[in-house]
Amino acid sequence: MIDELLRALRPGGSDLGSRRLSPADEPNALFQLDGVLPRGWVELTIRVRSVESASLRAQVIAQSASTGHSTTPVEMGRDGRGQAVARLPADLSALRLQVKGLSAADLPRVHVRRLHAFNAALRLALPLLKRRFREPETLHKSAAKLIAAVAQGGPRAVLDHLLRKEKRRLPSMISYEDWRATFDELTESDRTSIRARSASLTASFSLLMPISDPGALRGAIASASAQLHPRWELLIASEAKDLALLQGIAGGDERIRLVEVPGGSDLAGRYNALLARASGDFVVLTGPGARLREHALYLLACSAADDLVYGDEDSIDAAGRPCEPIFKPDWNPDLLRSCDYLGHPTAIRRSLAREVGGFRGGPFAGAEEYDLILRASRAARSIGHVPFVLESVPPPSRPEGADEAAVRALQDCLGAAARAEKGPLRGTCRVRWPIPHPAPLASLIIPTRDSRDVLEPCVESLLAKTAYRPFELLVVDNQSRSPETLDYLASLERRRVARVLRFDAPFNFSALNNFAAAQATGAVLGLLNNDIEALEEGWLEEMVSQAMRPDIGAVGARLLYPDRTVQHAGVVVGIGGVASHPHKRARSDDPGYAGRAQLVQDVSAVTAACLLVRSETFHRVGGFDEAFPVAFNDVDFCLRVRQLGLRNLWTPFATLIHHESKSRGSDEVSRGKRARFRSEYQLMRSRWGEALLNDPAYSPNLTLEADDFSFAWPPRVRKPWL
Repeated sequence: MIDELLRALRPGGSDLGSRRLSPADEPNALFQLDGVLPRGWVELTIRVRSVESASLRAQVIAQSASTGHSTTPVEMGRDGRGQAVARLPADLSALRLQVKGLSAADLPRVHVRRLHAFNAALRLALPLLKRRFREPETLHKSAAKLIAAVAQGGPRAVLDHLLRKEKRRLPSMISYEDWRATFDELTESDRTSIRARSASLTASFSLLMPISDPGALRGAIASASAQLHPRWELLIASEAKDLALLQGIAGGDERIRLVEVPGGSDLAGRYNALLARASGDFVVLTGPGARLREHALYLLACSAADDLVYGDEDSIDAAGRPCEPIFKPDWNPDLLRSCDYLGHPTAIRRSLAREVGGFRGGPFAGAEEYDLILRASRAARSIGHVPFVLESVPPPSRPEGADEAAVRALQDCLGAAARAEKGPLRGTCRVRWPIPHPAPLASLIIPTRDSRDVLEPCVESLLAKTAYRPFELLVVDNQSRSPETLDYLASLERRRVARVLRFDAPFNFSALNNFAAAQATGAVLGLLNNDIEALEEGWLEEMVSQAMRPDIGAVGARLLYPDRTVQHAGVVVGIGGVASHPHKRARSDDPGYAGRAQLVQDVSAVTAACLLVRSETFHRVGGFDEAFPVAFNDVDFCLRVRQLGLRNLWTPFATLIHHESKSRGSDEVSRGKRARFRSEYQLMRSRWGEALLNDPAYSPNLTLEADDFSFAWPPRVRKPWL
């Protein structure tokens, strides 16, 4: 039916006819639309003939003074045809078509149709609805986003929202190659500006190369010599027998220095020999065969006020091309305890590297860099993150015993404070934090109204599958009327397994939890939905051990749908306007983005469907804000906890089932609920503003339009040379 509607919507505007494209004076099969340029909403139909079209990828590029250049992906079929809906600015100065997989000798044709705004909205909305009907559980959330768009900016905002969704709809178009070409390649103007600004940056860098493989050396020299920031030296460890060969490769650049090391030196000894001869303000850890981007040292120099600075990285494929970027979060202490997420390149202030004892071998052999980073990060006054890809690295190779060495390095850093062990993925660790003695009482709060069929499995699973003691169970009855539910609540009191608190007022999740928290006696509060089911006996022990750490605020669990796919793996603020869950619907064994679906880490927020927090912290921030009766109360709470200087944390080692909204139902059914959602959405936007666009546990290079870790188009980064 939806396909028929799409075909019926073909008119809806004025036909501007077919137009020829001419080759533009630019590479990558760029073609320019000749003649009078269209304006406003248009549908572009592209046809390419006599070409193997299975691999064609295309995008429309609009150039104007007001918007710069904006891109719209075109979905290309195997028959060489493609369509796109775009909004072209009134001051459009050029319209080009880029077709990857097509030579400049093959001239496509384009048919242009002007669309009325209503027709454009339907053209964009119906494919989205088609996809949503295949996943009906997502319909109410899509509706919520559209309602929020209307509330925020009216019909124009809805069109903007739909157009952004359309751009995200074609993942084949948003390849890393395209993203790099559009946002991450330097122009000559960029290079000129960077060189000029580098003149005022005094930070100097010592690039350490402990492996003197001639092939890697040639690449390292080329990478260093291309740096736009001039204050660097490349230190290369060399045994006496290799000096002559390496000197010939190094040439006469005085910034490239060979440091003789004894034959058979281990990696730590080689590194320390280089560190002893380094003269730069910072020593830079890069991988063998890695390629620094030409502005890498300039961007590190911009963060020279920090003691330790790291940047993003990508990989090098078999053809030598950059691929698979890792866009890292800002400083994330618990993620570093889970794995060496800092990776390459990492710049450490030289004095700090020496102060903490340099590199260590022996029991830490195989994890020398991770060991140093752990000790340096603990001693550093400040740690910075440069959200740009600074280095391309070849496929990693972990020496035998590296995982065990990483655990030993982490244990040495933790001392007696906690126990380190191997993590769930290769190259990762897990930390088991102790629980104070005597074990603190945990007050588990479960609001409910009727729905015994939901509440009973929740409560009974908690009683049967919670090894941690002591805990108390507080069930908050919000005007239950069902005889079956009232009988079950009475049975809980008779069995003395729970206290039942009566809350005789309209449903307000925040007020319900505040009411119960005021009567709870535990040092730790656990907020639980009534549609949660415990799976593993150790869930509460893990969460209490994390929540009792003095620098931790709210702790969230891994929640799975009944089909064992992920429902909650932390919350990213900003996605969809306010917040969303990453890794949603991933398999429970899926490592996720850079392994983060399986690793303990700092997050901006966690869901109150299963949240633990110290009672003192809960009351210190004033509990939940009752202006959020249903939506966003947990996100607002976590952001206020973060303002105290505490870190919110998500752990995959506490796993429960969540029958999401099973008893309460969808938020977007009645007119009243829609109005309430709009009010809560607007309150979050007005209260937190820019904070919703800058989640430190997420990257500005990743999109806020979806929760799939796809590329931001454009990225939310400021180029310091502009």
